[in-house]
Amino acid sequence: MAKDMEVAEAGSFSAKDYHDPPPAPLFDAKELTKWSFYRALIAEFIATLLFLYITVLTVIGYKSQIDGSADSCGGVGILGIAWAFGGMIFVLVYCTAGISGGHINPAVTFGLFLARKVSLIRAVMYMVAQCLGAICGVGLVKAFQKSYYKKYGGGANTLADGFSTGTGLGAEIIGTFVLVYTVFSATDPKRSARDSHVPVLAPLPIGFAVFMVHLATIPITGTGINPARSLGAAVIYNQDKAWDGHWIFWVGPFAGAAIAAFYHQFILRAGAVKALGSFRSAQRF
Repeated sequence: MAKDMEVAEAGSFSAKDYHDPPPAPLFDAKELTKWSFYRALIAEFIATLLFLYITVLTVIGYKSQIDGSADSCGGVGILGIAWAFGGMIFVLVYCTAGISGGHINPAVTFGLFLARKVSLIRAVMYMVAQCLGAICGVGLVKAFQKSYYKKYGGGANTLADGFSTGTGLGAEIIGTFVLVYTVFSATDPKRSARDSHVPVLAPLPIGFAVFMVHLATIPITGTGINPARSLGAAVIYNQDKAWDGHWIFWVGPFAGAAIAAFYHQFILRAGAVKALGSFRSAQRF
């Protein structure tokens, strides 16, 4: 019995088994001299390119399949589109997490920056790489499917008829909150230390979060929750409808990411309490 207890204790997880990483510096010029930094930028660029290429093709393919068809169940449907977005995020996060962290979304990068998980220069350069990758990804779709691309809206995010700007903005804020909150929870150091032997446990819930949010918000905004995705489609399609209300797909995701970062870091992880405790301890000496 004592031996069994020892084995159980050896295999159990405690708070001592992990340590929170130190906050990332606001600006670290040394990053610019490291190949790993540029490798991460390339990974973010290619991942976002592939993400937009597959998902926008799926959206356009679905619209072309149901065009003029009496079968309302034709094509992959909203469920299939949601699976395409969620599935690609799962695959790409799994592939790039060890290289760049697998952000593939400026809102995710922004949330992690606010939580001091990445430096300012890395956050800015990631966002640039993601936006460029998104534009190139949609550009490939247009190059390969030019006639369908123009006819079926280019996969651009637009506010659906019957919904107000406030509703669209709220949908983007809440949807991005769900995604970024999931990212924080899935990559929490405590969880990572406990579940490190199961490598898919971080990408899987992140992909599912994207899938679930798309199911809920495709009928409202087409689901942005990723400014690079919205920008890439708007730039290549470049019609007035794609730019009308485009600010929603930037303000909403960044606001949702900021709320998620605050909620996870300062409420769930008690960041404010820890900071206050450290301040009081310093005052005693």
